[in-house]
Amino acid sequence: MKLTVIGFWGGYPKQNGASSGYLLEHEGFQLLIDCGSGVLSKLQNIIQPEELDAVIISHYHPDHIADIGVLQHARLIQGFLGKDFHTLPLYGHEFDQHEFTKLTYKNITKGIAYDPHSTFGIGPFQVSFLKTNHPVPCYAMRIEADGKTIVYTADSSFKEEFIEFSQGADVLLCECNFYGHQNGQSAGHMNSVEAGQFAQKAAVQQLILTHLPQYGNVADLITEASDQYTGIIKLADEFLSISL
Repeated sequence: MKLTVIGFWGGYPKQNGASSGYLLEHEGFQLLIDCGSGVLSKLQNIIQPEELDAVIISHYHPDHIADIGVLQHARLIQGFLGKDFHTLPLYGHEFDQHEFTKLTYKNITKGIAYDPHSTFGIGPFQVSFLKTNHPVPCYAMRIEADGKTIVYTADSSFKEEFIEFSQGADVLLCECNFYGHQNGQSAGHMNSVEAGQFAQKAAVQQLILTHLPQYGNVADLITEASDQYTGIIKLADEFLSISL
């Protein structure tokens, strides 16, 4: 299983960057997790839009879905140019019907509702969900394949249920939109200290801080988290790749 960070900024992309988007590959299957602003441009450095096998969406805030329409048009244009490929499944929750219906576009993409109370398969991956603390319905994901596990928190303030949900994960891809002296609870986000405490209690093998703030010295996030977590910590960065 290989995870590649495509975009990692929270809220909006910093200059020349992208907001949330992560490519997960295993056994030739290519799954895009979230598709925020700038993701499609960055993704093409690794694979082309028509090569994706599926997309899964945590929630419908723009920094996680802004490039869905762009992805749809990219595949549409490649079809006009003669490329033949399947209708791309876009998995999302249906607790915002207005946004969910946009996942289906002609015969280019098909919106498929996931049941957040069940585990289901996407290609070689088994995905389970946890509802997060965020202003809109949003779901963290535990993704497993061949005995390896990646947990993606999506957007959330800290909640105790994360500990059991993430226990023993090989990689915790944890949102960290605030510095240690800031309180992100009302905004539905975690700070660096909370991320470190969370990773330590869940006994994960590696912590990747993502959904980063555009201001301040982001290297401070690692310093603050490492006061709480004794394992490997990295900042999400463009094209950071982790193979399990």
